[in-house]
Amino acid sequence: MRHTALIPLLAGLLLLGGCDGGKKPTPETDQPTAEDSKQQESATSNQEEQPPAGKLPEGVRPKAYRLDLILDPREDRFHGQVEIDIELDKPNGHIWMHGNNIDVAEINALVPGDDSKQKTEDTVIPAHYRQMLDSGVVRVDFSDEVPAGEITLQINYSAPFDKNLAGLFKVEERGNAYALAKSESIQARRFLPGFDEPGLKATYDISLTIPKGDVAIGNAPEISREDAGDGMDKVTFAQTRPMPTYLLSLAVGPFDVVERPAIPANEYRKHELPLRGFARKGRGKDLAYILDVTPQMLRIFEEQLQRPYPFKKLDIVAAPQWPSGATELSAAITYREQRILVDGDEPAPGLRLALLGVHAHEIAHMWFGNLVTPPWWDDLWLKEGFATWGTPLVLTLMEPDGGHDLNASVRAISAMKLDSLASTRAIREPIEDNHNIRNAYDSITYAKSLGVIHMVDEFFGADTFRPALGRYIETFADGVADSPDFYKVIGEETNSPQLTDTFQSFVEQKGVPLLQMTVDCNTKDAAKVLVKQQRYKPLGSPIADSGQQWSIPFCMRSSSSVTQCEFLTDTEQAIDVSGGQCPSWVLPNANGSGYYRFSMDEKQWQALLGQFAKLEPTEKLSVIDSAFAAFEAGQLKPETLLEVVRLSAKSDKRQVVEAPLGYLTKYADHYVEPKQQENWQTFLADLYGAKVKALENSSDNENKLLYSELLGFLALDAKDKDARALLQQQAEKFVGFEQPRDPKALNSDLYQSALTVAVQDSGKPFVKQLIQVRSELDDPLFDSASANALGRVTDPALLDTVHQLALSDNMGAREAFGLVSNALAEPELQAKNWDWLRDNFSKVVEKIPEQWRRNTPRFAAHFCDADSLKQAKLLFSQQKKLVPGYERAMSQTEESINLCLALKEKGHSLTSSVK
Repeated sequence: MRHTALIPLLAGLLLLGGCDGGKKPTPETDQPTAEDSKQQESATSNQEEQPPAGKLPEGVRPKAYRLDLILDPREDRFHGQVEIDIELDKPNGHIWMHGNNIDVAEINALVPGDDSKQKTEDTVIPAHYRQMLDSGVVRVDFSDEVPAGEITLQINYSAPFDKNLAGLFKVEERGNAYALAKSESIQARRFLPGFDEPGLKATYDISLTIPKGDVAIGNAPEISREDAGDGMDKVTFAQTRPMPTYLLSLAVGPFDVVERPAIPANEYRKHELPLRGFARKGRGKDLAYILDVTPQMLRIFEEQLQRPYPFKKLDIVAAPQWPSGATELSAAITYREQRILVDGDEPAPGLRLALLGVHAHEIAHMWFGNLVTPPWWDDLWLKEGFATWGTPLVLTLMEPDGGHDLNASVRAISAMKLDSLASTRAIREPIEDNHNIRNAYDSITYAKSLGVIHMVDEFFGADTFRPALGRYIETFADGVADSPDFYKVIGEETNSPQLTDTFQSFVEQKGVPLLQMTVDCNTKDAAKVLVKQQRYKPLGSPIADSGQQWSIPFCMRSSSSVTQCEFLTDTEQAIDVSGGQCPSWVLPNANGSGYYRFSMDEKQWQALLGQFAKLEPTEKLSVIDSAFAAFEAGQLKPETLLEVVRLSAKSDKRQVVEAPLGYLTKYADHYVEPKQQENWQTFLADLYGAKVKALENSSDNENKLLYSELLGFLALDAKDKDARALLQQQAEKFVGFEQPRDPKALNSDLYQSALTVAVQDSGKPFVKQLIQVRSELDDPLFDSASANALGRVTDPALLDTVHQLALSDNMGAREAFGLVSNALAEPELQAKNWDWLRDNFSKVVEKIPEQWRRNTPRFAAHFCDADSLKQAKLLFSQQKKLVPGYERAMSQTEESINLCLALKEKGHSLTSSVK
């Protein structure tokens, strides 16, 4: 259709004073309430349609956006205009769309003329814009009915820059102002009136008028820059591929720009790919490491998927502040700067591992989520799960001996902890309210999906599964695909109904399968292993026995040394043991790739542990997880679990050694009685002390990382005096406490543990020095770690200082969240910190990132007593309006506390068993 010029900006702004288009909803006017529900159900046909709490009604689709903004980070507001070409299935007098806290000066619909009736002029139909829900749902009423077909919305508007890392926000760093857009999940509506859903993809033509000398970053290449007068430039970008609003990139500021040679063309991509990095002023040099690894990583993804990188450029953006670790904005991947900036030639091992992991994940998104997009948030796993699975796949090809396969196993197993709760969610389940979208961003979507995809890939084979995955990408490129679409393509390409059955049974239902194994050697023909599947539940769990079943790719190995694989579909199934003889031991998760837990009788556990040293590392991880799960379900003796812990500590693989540490910390916090403290701490020191000393001077990255992890564990959990003294000394040197500052005294992997020890042991003078250094040192990793450490103060006299700092302008929003969370994890002052949180709840909520507020009930997750649970439930029932979407986090926190209480007797028996 023909496009008219954008509405003149000045004319629209003159209307702002008298227009209520951007008015916030109030309970008395626009906001529907729960009490109205019965009246809404019986509403007559002439009553106003109620606003959708979740997905917009079908029948209206955006096709193209043309956005022109004046965006100056030095100001408090931005303004501009947008044209949106939309397609209507039927005539209507109103439509629903999105916009949150946006002041609309003027909105019109342009209806194209009818050439068949010699009416070629567009008809302008004025409209009225009203925000109806605080989630940003908007009703647009037209003065006359608009016809079916294509029309254009013209909107002249302005809005404030957000100051809490949501939507289009502004930050100041070292005297410079930056503006960045965090669009995911439903934040684009804060700076762009439009259709803010993942399935509503459209093209974008964007122009930004910005301060002269500033850099502008978008999703497409910059095609022109012109003098706009008054110290401003107008930057215009090329048109994008079809994309959803949540992937929009807008960033402006005095960024350092690091140009790299274009990534060469290859078999799948026929053109060179421009590669650039962006960081705040003065930090561009610290992008070298991530830019160096990018070409190889991108090439491997293209080769594995046999599909080219889908965009015209690749920008790597280190954001001065960012609410999440990273976001896969199309062709402009944006990271929280501490995740990717490396000050020096080589990052510390932990930082390096995290950098590689987050970068691979975001590059994977260029295909999974960006090129092929889920139509709605209930299918989030199709982007996040596959990006998580693709990460170790590519990193293992880059570094075969890097332990990335083990890291993937650890992450998949970690999901089982959340998946063991009655209050968990399925990977795919309906999301009917905008406030519940962010709850889908959890370890179920990421880590459980990783585990399920990896299980399928291992069982059916990469040669079967991965080509089908490429076909799925090709089929839905530039479009959307949901789970049934995925199942259909994968099933057709592999010709394997069992493969799709596996996906459906694990994706569509919640919970962890538990396989109860029984060895039967009493049959005449052959020895058998009887397998009974049911849902795992720990002691005290409210999970009901509902007869859940999964289609499980199952592999076991026994003393016959033969790996046997079967497909388990029945509640009970018998498997003939290879060779026919009675096995002396059975490993129910050969290769450790199955997303399930297993349990056996005590005799079989002892036999399996006798083979522990000969198992593969991934198998050891499965054994450790199943042993702790069995103990917490009341099915394993404390002595047997302690043997598992001792065996894991002897491993030469970092991930195996570290596997029990989280459990041991939990047990130390809640189940060690005062008279057992010394014995327990001696037990931990005996387990890991010698290994720490042996690793102290190792040059291997994995050993360095294990050394840092174990040293911190000994200092904070075992209260080992030598470990604490060493870390305290290093922390004091690093911050220059009563001595010249030594920036090399501490690497970033030890920041948090060392600073925590010094905060606790060096007292008030050190805390004062630490706060001073925070204001001077330009190191985002240090900012985060020092905030967490300050939360762990144990001197009550320091609480006022720390609490004031948390809410001050001298601490970032993410850092404030970390400080509060750590304060509630510190047993000595937990009650006092809770009282402060309760009394200052609204201030804390206002301070922390908006998209994290739904998680505030998890501040109480370290409680393990009924009275504290009661207080937490009371607080959040009273303050629920401040934290929309909090219900899931609250239910999971409540259940976790109850499970902790139910395990106390077993926990006490374990911790008192150590000698």
